[in-house]
Amino acid sequence: MKQFPDNFLWGAATAAYQIEGAWATDGRGPSIWDAFSHTPGKTHEGDTGDVACDHYHRIEEDVALMRKLGLKCYRFSVSWSRILPQGRGEVNEKGIAFYNKLINTLVANDIQPWVTLFHWDLPLALQMEMDGLLNPKIADEFAHYGRLCFERFGDRVKNWITLNEPWCSAFLGHGNGYFAPGRVSDTEPYIAAHNLLRAHAYIVDVYRREFQPAQEGQIGITNNCDWREPLTDSAEDKAAAERALEFFLGWFADPVYFGDYPASMRDRVGDRLPQFSEKDRALLKGSSDFFGLNHYTTMMAAQPKEEISGMGDIKGNGGLSQDQQVALSDDPSWEKTDMGWNIVPWGCRKLLEWIDKRYGHPPIYITENGCAMPGEDDKNVALNDLTRRDFLKGYLEACHEAIDNGVDLRGYMTWSLLDNFEWALGYSRRFGLHWVDYKTGERAAKISAKWYATVCKGNAIDPEFECLVNSSDAYTKACGKITRSA
Repeated sequence: MKQFPDNFLWGAATAAYQIEGAWATDGRGPSIWDAFSHTPGKTHEGDTGDVACDHYHRIEEDVALMRKLGLKCYRFSVSWSRILPQGRGEVNEKGIAFYNKLINTLVANDIQPWVTLFHWDLPLALQMEMDGLLNPKIADEFAHYGRLCFERFGDRVKNWITLNEPWCSAFLGHGNGYFAPGRVSDTEPYIAAHNLLRAHAYIVDVYRREFQPAQEGQIGITNNCDWREPLTDSAEDKAAAERALEFFLGWFADPVYFGDYPASMRDRVGDRLPQFSEKDRALLKGSSDFFGLNHYTTMMAAQPKEEISGMGDIKGNGGLSQDQQVALSDDPSWEKTDMGWNIVPWGCRKLLEWIDKRYGHPPIYITENGCAMPGEDDKNVALNDLTRRDFLKGYLEACHEAIDNGVDLRGYMTWSLLDNFEWALGYSRRFGLHWVDYKTGERAAKISAKWYATVCKGNAIDPEFECLVNSSDAYTKACGKITRSA
């Protein structure tokens, strides 16, 4: 048995646009993702988040699923335009009421709410009126929005995440146009990222000055990163792997911990990389109470034999490859998910150890980790998801090894509680512990959910339950034998 530390936080994560639906209900304003998904050709088969999982009308049912899993926390995002339809100005009290109901239901079921303020769904009005993330003044709008959330929800919410994966908003939204708002540029990603970092710092400043002393919560940022393993032991490939991590994670984490971008980015991007003012640098440095990490896969990294141009393969999250000059590849022996992402649990351990060393042993929470597997449109295939169970087991064992090696990992939240709208891929990929019938709204627990429940309730990976089958009797018997750790 692999026992996790006392008070280790077990959870699951979602995002507003991916599950809520009710896109034009009770006064909600449109976001850039409403506009993007309603634009022909932008998403798989024209899929939208108009209904999604209809979580807006199924709070009690979904919290009951969480309770059955034994979750200690639930990470969700607030739809900015649901509570501020124009992004600023008049407050939509019906939107506030929805989140109050969700938060109160979670608290009543002894599940900690972990609230993400921004998970990519910028109010459309702010995009149209002020050019969204490209306008430096957007940081002030973020801070005003954050203040509203702290005022209305902070008496019960003690864990805040300012931004989810700003790399995606910057590069996928403003680099290759794969995500909303669908812009293509080799300069705009750096501007958008810069303003997102400033927005994070401004939100944290508001929280720490005006709310944290009384509310006694914590606030941080969640970044995404895949591990980069050197293709060979050569100094050139090792340097390429390190550079790839700096351009991926260091781009956003270095300013938060050190006050500026990595030197490798300054050297290679030049004038296209903005400068922080002294005020912004001071606000940024030390602006996270924990290190939030979303991690999914690993790739090999090497010094390219010839110069790379363009933005790289989206599957590999290459980013602005012409700036990094890193060649990414797979080990042919690695198994892959339905996203084409490599299944490499030891990459998770190595990344956790890299973060621990580079950023001075911060408390870390994995705020997303999970997989989409093929064939899960078929309910029977989906419910018998032994491959997802094995994926989770492998990555959790890697987390356990990292803890044994001294990493201060304090929690793990799997992606995702439910199958949902997978952004540009629409409903063609399923990451959930629970299968969702998008026509009827039915939820059904997969084997992975039943296995994960034994982990959450036992605070351990227990070999006795590794062969848990898709049987309600077996599930009930297994969970009945577990005493949930404090």
